[in-house]
Amino acid sequence: MKVSIGVSNRHVHLTEHDFKILFGDDVLDKRNDLTQPGQFASNKTVTLKGPKGEIENVRILGPFRNYTQVEVSMTDSYKLGITPPVRNSGDLNGSASIEIIGNKGSLVINEGVIIATRHIHLTEEHMKLYGLSGKSVVDVLIGGEKGAIIKNVYLKVSDQAYFELHLDTDDANANLIKNKDIGEILWKKHIWYFLY
Repeated sequence: MKVSIGVSNRHVHLTEHDFKILFGDDVLDKRNDLTQPGQFASNKTVTLKGPKGEIENVRILGPFRNYTQVEVSMTDSYKLGITPPVRNSGDLNGSASIEIIGNKGSLVINEGVIIATRHIHLTEEHMKLYGLSGKSVVDVLIGGEKGAIIKNVYLKVSDQAYFELHLDTDDANANLIKNKDIGEILWKKHIWYFLY
């Protein structure tokens, strides 16, 4: 089964409370819609400050969430001097700390920085249609000059979802992947085939 690929750069999800600390009375305005329904990239950006360095112009994604989360790559973590775990979105207990700087203020989150797991967005209908019911993790074949089998890809099921594999910039750069490239979920004889 073919799946479109989206490359996810470093970004931040904020609670409305934390947004107000960083930007005062400004609004979380929309720059452009993202592929996932209801999600958008804002014009607003922040600076991330760690023990060893800073990364500027980190995009905020909307809408507001009920938790603040920062998603970076392993390469980013070296520059910042932090050690975030690889986690699914929202699994923040014991994750890394960072200072977030906006144009009106700053805050330190004691946990909330992760390296996002590789994941595929899909609905329950997709799960049934593609024979994935009961599965939570798959492998995906990437073609091309630096092709690979991408392992440990989580299935992220929601009521509304655009069927898409999300990889961070480290995974994408290592395999020369661009937005809208195509991967293939591995299967054999109509049975989903996992290589472990």
